[in-house]
Amino acid sequence: MKNLFEYSDILRSPIEAFSCSSETFSMPVVSHWHYFTEVLYLQEGSLLVSCNDVVYPMEAGSFILFPPQAVHALAADHDKPFRFFCVKFNLNRIHLTGSYLPNLSFAFHKVASMTHPSLLFTQADLPGLDLNDFFTTIEKESHAKQYGYDAYIYSLFSTLFLRLLRTWHCQGICFDLETISESEEKSMQDILVYIDRHSQENINIEELAHKYNMSYSYFAKLFLKHYGQSCKQYIEFIRLNKVENLLLFTDYDLNFIATETGFADCSHLIRTFKKRYQITPRQFRQEHQSTVSSSLPAKLG
Repeated sequence: MKNLFEYSDILRSPIEAFSCSSETFSMPVVSHWHYFTEVLYLQEGSLLVSCNDVVYPMEAGSFILFPPQAVHALAADHDKPFRFFCVKFNLNRIHLTGSYLPNLSFAFHKVASMTHPSLLFTQADLPGLDLNDFFTTIEKESHAKQYGYDAYIYSLFSTLFLRLLRTWHCQGICFDLETISESEEKSMQDILVYIDRHSQENINIEELAHKYNMSYSYFAKLFLKHYGQSCKQYIEFIRLNKVENLLLFTDYDLNFIATETGFADCSHLIRTFKKRYQITPRQFRQEHQSTVSSSLPAKLG
């Protein structure tokens, strides 16, 4: 039996965004899931979309959110023409300020697991926000890939997701982490900051847990529940995102990049990068050569 998890459907850049139409794209897209977040905005026509066994008829001007690990599928609506814009990204790169706000991974998982999840949104659901302009901007940014494009797109999604949290809150959905105290919530956020700042170092996860007054086993369970992946996987994710940025926006060689991002050596970096992206760092850089060439800083002295 075919696995629902698509090992080939992985992120190969900080943001993946593309448009599909009935003229060039074959339907249906069978049920599958992945670890990243996906947002689909229907520009023209109509589609039938399912997420965790709930079917959503989509009309032009609406968008649907597929949380990490949610099983979803797409189908044409009686062979009617369609055009949609799709954005894929890692939700853990968005960190909302405010101690009362939930971790987005936790919030999205909770909504997706509900009997009638509220994942489809129309223009009427978000007054004051022009959805067409919003997704057109993201499409342009993702294609131009100018300096800081990924940070800009994530900032746009931060605003959108705050609106969604507000909508869900008004619907009576509670995102309190009942089993996590306020101090532990703060500790988990501090841990992400620590990992980001020290990702080039050899981080011992057991020592990291003790640093924040947790046993290793409790820390491991808490991290997985909170962020949808193990701490080891998250550290690798952060390191590889920093590798991406150096490949995209500098001409530093792989030995230097490996040292700067916490890999044992160049070979370790290449193996890890290829395992996740199915291409080598050199191939990744070549595919984005126009971005690299137009964004190079001064070389290392």
